[in-house]
Amino acid sequence: MLSYQHSYHAGNLADVHKHALLATALDYLTQKDKPLSYIETHAGRGLYDLTAPEAVKTGEAAQGISKTHQWFAPDHPYSRARQAVHDRHGAQAYPGSPLIAQALLRPTDSLHLAELHPAEFAALKSNAWARNTKTYRQDGLALAQSLCPPTPRRGLMLIDPSYEIKSDYSDLPRQIAQVHRKWNVGVIALWYPILTDGLHIKMLKMLENDHPEALRSEVRFPPARDGHRMVGSGMFILNPPWGLGDAAAKLVKQFKKL
Repeated sequence: MLSYQHSYHAGNLADVHKHALLATALDYLTQKDKPLSYIETHAGRGLYDLTAPEAVKTGEAAQGISKTHQWFAPDHPYSRARQAVHDRHGAQAYPGSPLIAQALLRPTDSLHLAELHPAEFAALKSNAWARNTKTYRQDGLALAQSLCPPTPRRGLMLIDPSYEIKSDYSDLPRQIAQVHRKWNVGVIALWYPILTDGLHIKMLKMLENDHPEALRSEVRFPPARDGHRMVGSGMFILNPPWGLGDAAAKLVKQFKKL
């Protein structure tokens, strides 16, 4: 299925959780003077306009980054990435994870971004302009399997499906186990929604059985509107960088204030 478009949800509370942790992890990895690889399996278009009709219609950004931006100091890597995008595209631009990665990574690092939706891919190819970035219109998990272990071997993979297909919940633990066997030094980060029907619970049990040492970070928040099923956001991270657990715990405390 290719119906999902993140323009309706960009900058929502789940993005705040996911992108703050992603930025923190990338900031830590770049402190060592060695190149790294960044792989993203479901990249979307990479750049979003928070004044676009789609964003205004749902109001999720107004409840998300517009309300929570004060949580992050100007020198926080999430703030730095957003400021870099504002400087280039204006104050109402919001970076998806590909542009957060571009803003924080260095010319010596390599980015690999997959997106299957034709319109989203066309936008991604335009928005992810940096020379060290390759875009692929193909299944992102298939790309991940083909690239791993990447060169350079240090790095991070973000797996961020839309979960339109319910079999994603049962397939992802197997896919992640395969990637981890090929790339046991890589930081592998899976985002998942926390829904009222609890579809993520069985998947998390499988993942924790396979990777008991991984970091599991979950935050809860009110539904964006009546009948909205998403009431939280989760990140499951293999080989989490030093300090990421503390950053995740701080985010949990901040979300509890909502």
